[in-house]
Amino acid sequence: MIAFDRSEALRYLGYRNHVQPDEAVQQSLDRCTEELQNVVAPKSVFQAFPLEHPVEGTLKLADIFVHSKNLSRTLKGCTSVYLMAATLGIGVDRLISRASAVRMSDAVIYQAIAAAMIEAYCDEINDTLRQEAERVGLYCRPRFSPGYGDFQIEHQRDFSRLLDTPKKIGLTVTESCLLVPIKSVTAVIGLSNSPQPCHRKGCEECEKTDCAFRR
Repeated sequence: MIAFDRSEALRYLGYRNHVQPDEAVQQSLDRCTEELQNVVAPKSVFQAFPLEHPVEGTLKLADIFVHSKNLSRTLKGCTSVYLMAATLGIGVDRLISRASAVRMSDAVIYQAIAAAMIEAYCDEINDTLRQEAERVGLYCRPRFSPGYGDFQIEHQRDFSRLLDTPKKIGLTVTESCLLVPIKSVTAVIGLSNSPQPCHRKGCEECEKTDCAFRR
């Protein structure tokens, strides 16, 4: 079972500014949450890799070069990183697919709840990595995923290869760089010798200001 922030699911459904859904939607949320909890099979993998800063705006992460001003800012001062990948499993995809053919309203609710679930699951992994890093005197930066800002989504393939996600957690990447199962995440987490409490993350770092799901 995955504990998640219900308000995040509501945000994905378009409820903002403390607006609450009516009773019928609340009941659908309860039902769909229970059905999702019955099929989720969360899995994750992570590994530490060296990080270099060859030139401004470019990073060498393990054996790949990343050209991203956004990621370079996030990882400034870091000499290593964690790469992580997480998924809720193929059962969620199947549930959404069946609902899309029968009751689209349920499919939309499943999508929103599952999005909140994968974020909550990634937060759990973050906590584990933070504790692991602190044991060796390092501090974690916020996770940053391909597709945020100018961090090209094509690096999903690199992360999948470096972490061997098809074999370890059943996570693959399509030709268009989408993750399968769909409710999955890959991300990089910087490791530094000093804490940096004041930083932006997620929506606050992404330059796509017209996104419908922006906080």
